[in-house]
Amino acid sequence: MDDDRIWRFEEKLWLGDAETYRTLIDDECVMALPAQPYVFTADAAIEAVAGTPRWSSVEFTDRKVQRPEEGLIVIAYKAQASREDEAYTAYCTTTIRRRGHEDWLVVQHAQVVPPVAGGTDAG
Repeated sequence: MDDDRIWRFEEKLWLGDAETYRTLIDDECVMALPAQPYVFTADAAIEAVAGTPRWSSVEFTDRKVQRPEEGLIVIAYKAQASREDEAYTAYCTTTIRRRGHEDWLVVQHAQVVPPVAGGTDAG
């Protein structure tokens, strides 16, 4: 999968609905997200997406793409998303694995929300 396709794939996850998730998320996927219960399985992530308004736009910066082995892609980036009067920023990672020719699924995703100004860093 070339880099442009990777970023289009990731954008679908941010802007797509629960059905999009069902087609792009592996049954064994795990996610760490900044909302309870914080650690999600694939089914829980799909359910959460179904009950949440989707982002109307998203921009990815600080993009990194790694290919540790054939059929495995790991990306990291800063996401800035918005919907109506809400803006959201997170630093993210996603791991995508190939099941077959042109058949890719997300097996891991994590979002870290940067601390607000004046907050304390965990350490």
